[in-house]
Amino acid sequence: MKSIFEDQTYTEIKERLNNLNENSTASWGKMNVGQMAWHCQGPFNIMLQKNDYGMKPNWLAKVFFKKSLYNNKPWKKGLPTAKFLKTKDHKIFQAEKAILEILIDEAHAQKNKTEWNPHPAFGYFTAQQWGQMQYKHMDHHLRQFGV
Repeated sequence: MKSIFEDQTYTEIKERLNNLNENSTASWGKMNVGQMAWHCQGPFNIMLQKNDYGMKPNWLAKVFFKKSLYNNKPWKKGLPTAKFLKTKDHKIFQAEKAILEILIDEAHAQKNKTEWNPHPAFGYFTAQQWGQMQYKHMDHHLRQFGV
């Protein structure tokens, strides 16, 4: 599985993100491109400890979902979205994309960090797992919008 901490993968994600525009449409799901860019900020905010969204430890999530966050299997289309990462508000794509790019840059800049604080719901991840999880989430939504 690729990782946001790898230079080549980081560049790939940024290039794919730059292939989107305010008129990009999803192949599946209910989000428009602005909402997707806003949504993708959430996992980076959690990893970078900018926002925990009020999440609490969840043993069910740890047992049944945690490994799917960073394994080699792409996520299926139309997976449910956590409530705190959903919005029906209008989001301006270029503004949300700019924030997302800053978060991607901040995450990649920590590629040599070895010790991470636990995820508020899933507990501890290795550096490798954090990097893979961020790539997998971004890849899922970039594929959603055809890039």
